[in-house]
Amino acid sequence: MSTHAALIHKQTTYFRSRETLPLAFRKQALKRLADAIRAYESDIIQALKQDLNKSEFEAYSSEVGIVLKEIRFMLQHLSKWARPRKVRTPMTHIGSSGKLLYEPYGVALIIAPWNFPFQLAVLPLIGAIAAGNCAIVKPSELTPNTAEVLAWLIGETFLEEYITVVLGGVETSQSLLAEKVDKIFYTGGTEVGKVVMKAAAMHLTPVTLELGGKSPCIVHKDARLKLAAKRIAWGKFMNAGQTCVAPDYVYVHEDVKEEFLTELMQATALLYGADPLADDTYTRVISAKHFDRLQRLMPGGEVVFGGKSDRDSLRMEPTVLVHADMGHSLMQEEIFGPLLPVLTYTDIEQVLQFVNSRPKPLALYLFSESERLQRHVLEHASFGGGCVNDTVYHYTSPYLPFGGVGSSGMGAYHGESSFQCFSHRKSVLKQTTLLDIPFRYPHLKNGLKRIKMFLK
Repeated sequence: MSTHAALIHKQTTYFRSRETLPLAFRKQALKRLADAIRAYESDIIQALKQDLNKSEFEAYSSEVGIVLKEIRFMLQHLSKWARPRKVRTPMTHIGSSGKLLYEPYGVALIIAPWNFPFQLAVLPLIGAIAAGNCAIVKPSELTPNTAEVLAWLIGETFLEEYITVVLGGVETSQSLLAEKVDKIFYTGGTEVGKVVMKAAAMHLTPVTLELGGKSPCIVHKDARLKLAAKRIAWGKFMNAGQTCVAPDYVYVHEDVKEEFLTELMQATALLYGADPLADDTYTRVISAKHFDRLQRLMPGGEVVFGGKSDRDSLRMEPTVLVHADMGHSLMQEEIFGPLLPVLTYTDIEQVLQFVNSRPKPLALYLFSESERLQRHVLEHASFGGGCVNDTVYHYTSPYLPFGGVGSSGMGAYHGESSFQCFSHRKSVLKQTTLLDIPFRYPHLKNGLKRIKMFLK
């Protein structure tokens, strides 16, 4: 038996002991997780600085703080969500009652990415704990310092047979995926998502895929341009653009293009400084490989502002491009970096046709004061989730399920959706023994006639 097979067997045995099932146990585990995160807060922030050069503000607001908020929300609502739910029964089921029971899957495998290496490892773990599962967390090898802190934190807080962190590279992920677990939760790129789904199919394991794609942002001519520019600059360039829900390109109405570009340049300078490369708190690109890929995307458009970079520190300025070549990789690949192509349109149908002709994106953003236009775009474009007159912020609401559609993923989590993501919803019908409706039995005289009348 391999090391990973032995670990999964150990967790499966512990799960079958039913220790994780009581609601009190789950709540206590969530509280212990929150206490451990607070105790390790400075270590987490330092690790994020080492791995991605994240500032303390960005590390706390986008990684630590959002996780603690999710735990608080889960603790407030878990008792209600976990309660059996009564459902109505039809007339054909007289005397019976129906209910839904939530049960954990068992051992959950969580494979996390590098761009938000703490948050995207722990947020799904919160759902796994809340639902009553055991869990194995595999963090990204590209953020080794954060992965190591996460391993210490979990190792000192929980038994290995309950929750553990497994460190390693691609081979480790492949080894874990080769084993039979009860639930797989993967966050990352679409191509690797296909590999994960193929591995899950070997054991018919339920899977949640949080992927990405080229998320569009539309700025109509009636938008409040100064505010739109500020919110787009924030959503695009935070974490150096390495955010799965970052606007990947902007379609701006031709009538306000120049004004928008001016406002965007001013907003970017306000948020990230006139010389971001001189700011030692500006987030870096994760690796030389990704840096070089972004450099190859640059010739796909004409730089309006930004464009400078420093390979030694792996940092790139927030960069806006126009006149993008639609056949270039810049407009074919998910950018996942601080490059923002700006396109123009005169007819919203032109934008919708373009968006709907491509793989379905994880997010879509629309800036407009027209409720009619808002309804039209939301009804005629398919995407995972998004915002009207904002960017990224929908991700932070625990009341909104977060997930993709098609190439951008399947399944959703956050808040109650996280609990449901890691739970099997079991349907149960309880039938009375005080009476027995005869028409369902084939020996009844004129049975077919009666059942047809009853089921009309």
